[in-house]
Amino acid sequence: SKVAWFLATPSNFLPLLALAGAVLAATGLARALGLSLAILAPAAMLAAGLSPLANWLALPLEERFPAYRDDGTPVTGIIVLGGAVNGDDSTARGQLVVNEAGERLLALIELARRYPEARLVFSGGGGTFLERESPESEAVARFGEAIGIPKDRLLVETRSRTTAENATETKALVPPKPGERWLLVTSAWHMPRSMGSFRAAGFPVTAYPVDYRTRGGEDARRGFLHTSEGLRRLDLMVKEWLGLLAYRLSGRTDALFPAP
Repeated sequence: SKVAWFLATPSNFLPLLALAGAVLAATGLARALGLSLAILAPAAMLAAGLSPLANWLALPLEERFPAYRDDGTPVTGIIVLGGAVNGDDSTARGQLVVNEAGERLLALIELARRYPEARLVFSGGGGTFLERESPESEAVARFGEAIGIPKDRLLVETRSRTTAENATETKALVPPKPGERWLLVTSAWHMPRSMGSFRAAGFPVTAYPVDYRTRGGEDARRGFLHTSEGLRRLDLMVKEWLGLLAYRLSGRTDALFPAP
């Protein structure tokens, strides 16, 4: 899946398409087709990066599960999915280094204080395929006390590489009991696939979405000032929609587009 995504991501696929067109045109193998690809692919990349296309794909994902509202039900545990911490950078610098999904870690800090009796689980192993990286969960465990998370309270799951493995490995680590309430913290755009994965694994959880990339419906009309910014978000959202489809076809979620 990592290799397939490397080739399918829009910011990789469109330049590769333009390069293929240039080669075809230069070698004379299919000059007309090559020229068309060499012109249309960069134009498509520019349009995709500046238009609201990425927001159109993000909004249905982010609006699928509502923001968490505490109804007074006791919280047994809090599960935070990885994707917010750069493990190798944290190890090299001797401190936690977070990325643009850092709200996941902020939610862990806030919820740990709000629910002092709840169990805390951080689930996240390595996610790359070209080299072995330090699991971000190990970095969180190592530097957790610096952000107010005692080591004796935090459980870390270091083996998972995908969302589906987050669910199965976390269930193996902390098997849920009937009647317990576990909060699942991840990015709002990632919540449908995450909820579907935990349901398929037999782990009932309550959604706690964070890390919103849009402001709401108004962003359906808002484009981007920089192509790189729009393509960055487009890459993320295309990956998530393809992930939902692949997970459903492989039985790793309970629905094509999981809902509350």
